[in-house]
Amino acid sequence: MPTNTTATFAVPVIDIGAYTGPGDPAARAEVARRMDEACSTVGFVQVTNHGIGDDVLAGLAGAIDGFFALTAEQKLAYRGPAVANRGYSPPRSEALSLSAGAAPATRMNDFFEAFNVGASASDHPGQELPAEHYAENLWPEEVARFRSDVGRYFAEAGRVARALTAVFADALGMPPGFFTGYTDHSIDVLRMNNYALAPGDIILDGELTGMGEHTDFGIVTVLWADDVPGLQVLGADHLWHDVAPAPGALLVNLGDLMARWTNDRWMSTLHRVKPPVVDGRVLRRRSAAFFHDGNSDALVSTLASCAADGPGYEPITVAEHITAKLSGSRGGVLNRAAEREAARIMAAEAMA
Repeated sequence: MPTNTTATFAVPVIDIGAYTGPGDPAARAEVARRMDEACSTVGFVQVTNHGIGDDVLAGLAGAIDGFFALTAEQKLAYRGPAVANRGYSPPRSEALSLSAGAAPATRMNDFFEAFNVGASASDHPGQELPAEHYAENLWPEEVARFRSDVGRYFAEAGRVARALTAVFADALGMPPGFFTGYTDHSIDVLRMNNYALAPGDIILDGELTGMGEHTDFGIVTVLWADDVPGLQVLGADHLWHDVAPAPGALLVNLGDLMARWTNDRWMSTLHRVKPPVVDGRVLRRRSAAFFHDGNSDALVSTLASCAADGPGYEPITVAEHITAKLSGSRGGVLNRAAEREAARIMAAEAMA
């Protein structure tokens, strides 16, 4: 698939301080207007004034570095069951493109490794929540402060995600707090990614995939990433565009459930990570994606205000949708319910 590195594609930068701190109605209205424009045209934004301190970000980076510096044997001890989306995920154990309905030439070929933590059933006492979506976390004892540093970032990223859903409600003309009823026991997952392989472990050819093309599954994703290149976003021109975070910004993209609510008025944009290869070597790249996916039992159907834009999606629960997507990326089963995503991938391939 071709890549376009020209300046014709840009991810908008939006200051969301009016929602993360004091903000008057006029300031919030302008943020909501800009968010609507960005979500309708790109599906990715960069947010500033998010309120996550440098000390929290440094703690997260240190935790990522500490865990992925462990030996392979130590890391594999924290591998959880695929359906639970917890713990360690080793290289070549996933194929994100399968979740989007696209079958890669070589399955389970994504070379990133990851460590996942998330909201667990014990965080919501008194509720009977499905174990596969609210599993208890695995915490590596070998890494000092891992649980506290990751926990601090998890809480802060969740705060930002909830502020963003407040922006979304205003941008879509919905009542304030519209999304709260869909997210009070949200399936939230923080995935910490490491893109690095030992020298001689790979053949640097066109089949090397850092993370295959995919859409995110839920409502909204808040992404911290270092400045090493690799992230690419599929534009409306069916070309792949390099994206790097602006200084101090977090990358934000919509998930499939938001596209379902809005009947694709807002886009769940396809993206991938290509290996950053310099002088025949893969540079190390780190990122951490916080997925705010919604309550497992929430039913998502097209908003009445968006139903006039054409045939809507069939109603689906959050759990049903997430299960189908994870069966692709982690279970190796092609997601045949992702017709729209697969069609976009095929359109990009036709441009090659």
